[in-house]
Amino acid sequence: MNTTNQIPATQNQEWGFWGTMNQHATAAWPIALPAIAETTGTSPDAARAFLDSRHGRHFADDVLNQIHAGRSLVDAIRAATTQWMSWKINRQTAKDYGIPRGLPYLTGFVIHCEIVELSDEESLAA
Repeated sequence: MNTTNQIPATQNQEWGFWGTMNQHATAAWPIALPAIAETTGTSPDAARAFLDSRHGRHFADDVLNQIHAGRSLVDAIRAATTQWMSWKINRQTAKDYGIPRGLPYLTGFVIHCEIVELSDEESLAA
């Protein structure tokens, strides 16, 4: 999936990934969003919904932990992405969020955030 020309802007500068990344946000956003979309096989809009969510805030915490450990921004995002893809959705998370058990954590939550956002838009339109 080619997402290089399709990087949607954050819709949540105060919270989520952007707000948590603080001074790194402007540089990190155009790296993280396509990396997540490509890794999970989802759309840039789905990756944006994830990054703008509370789960994106937790992802940013992991990126910042990698930066504080001495990694560059690109390597920190790569390491956090790899870490989130190595975790699997367990039985409790599947029950709580309706994400199929066994999916990579990152993939599951990107899809979940996209569905929640689309459901919210449909509710507003009704």
